[in-house]
Amino acid sequence: MKKFKCGVCANTVYFENFRCLNCGHALGFHPGRLEMAALAPGRDKRLREARRGPSSPMVYCANEAHGVCNWIVTSHPDSGFCDACVLNRTIPNLADPQNVRAWGDFERAKKRLIYSLLRFGLPLDGAPAGKGPLTFDFINDAVTGHLDGVITIAVGEADSVERERQRQAMDETYRSLLGHLRHESGHYYWMLLIEDTGRIDEFRHLFGDEREDYGAALERHHVQGPPPDWSLRHVSAYASSHPWEDWAETWAHYLHMVDAIDTSVAHRIEPRSTRFFSGTARAIRGQDAYRSNSFSTLIERWVPLTLALNDINRSMGHSDFYPFVIPEIAVAKLGFVHRLIRESTT
Repeated sequence: MKKFKCGVCANTVYFENFRCLNCGHALGFHPGRLEMAALAPGRDKRLREARRGPSSPMVYCANEAHGVCNWIVTSHPDSGFCDACVLNRTIPNLADPQNVRAWGDFERAKKRLIYSLLRFGLPLDGAPAGKGPLTFDFINDAVTGHLDGVITIAVGEADSVERERQRQAMDETYRSLLGHLRHESGHYYWMLLIEDTGRIDEFRHLFGDEREDYGAALERHHVQGPPPDWSLRHVSAYASSHPWEDWAETWAHYLHMVDAIDTSVAHRIEPRSTRFFSGTARAIRGQDAYRSNSFSTLIERWVPLTLALNDINRSMGHSDFYPFVIPEIAVAKLGFVHRLIRESTT
């Protein structure tokens, strides 16, 4: 995530801000420009950009009224919703204040996912590939998962206590709302980028044959656990359960990697890198991680960043920032994700 500035006073503002804390101007995220806009009252209860030349009137997403969205409507004016909220199919009953709070947490995580997809230039609608749009259900008493383009997230995942209970019960090292969304989005983009394309053979060479019985594979994983040598081939234990899950976990880790590198560059905290093969240290240049053509450069930047941030977290008495070790085979899988995104968005 890059840093943003107020268009009026140039104060640093953040992705979730509704208002500049320095000058008080309203703020809205413009998904078409991937920028924060400083806003002022316009005509007919609409908004205009403050201190800019003539521009089209702007309106907040309808979900701004609930305090869960600061995005500007750009592509779906008839719906009243922004590019991210229009993807919602189901939300919980907002008469319950706990549901409103949980939905706010969900929207903040989902907006970060959508921001990354827009930065990559990935489609949010699979119509050209004969698929439906990316769709979200955020509901009570649900099982988190993906089916035919619909990502379902259980409301309980927004409860930090419940999420930690589930993390321990599932023997996971990491569990977050954003992590779930990135993982489940991987299933959607498998449909768009791999299924019914010429890339399926390369996928099977790296991840395995997805035609393996999915239900039986998950049942085996939950009963028996991962194979003893899973860490030699996968980014996580769950990735070893089935090729689809290996892909989704790898996709999620790639999104973790790119957005964290992007944020570290924005804050100028990226450490020096040691090249894997030469063993020499060199200064990192601030290349755009979302546009890098070289996966080897990305992974060279990622490893020292995770080591540094893990140490910082430990200094504060917290668990590791990135509690994973990436084996060489998983690096190749991450490289496959990188190539697919580049080839699909150029």
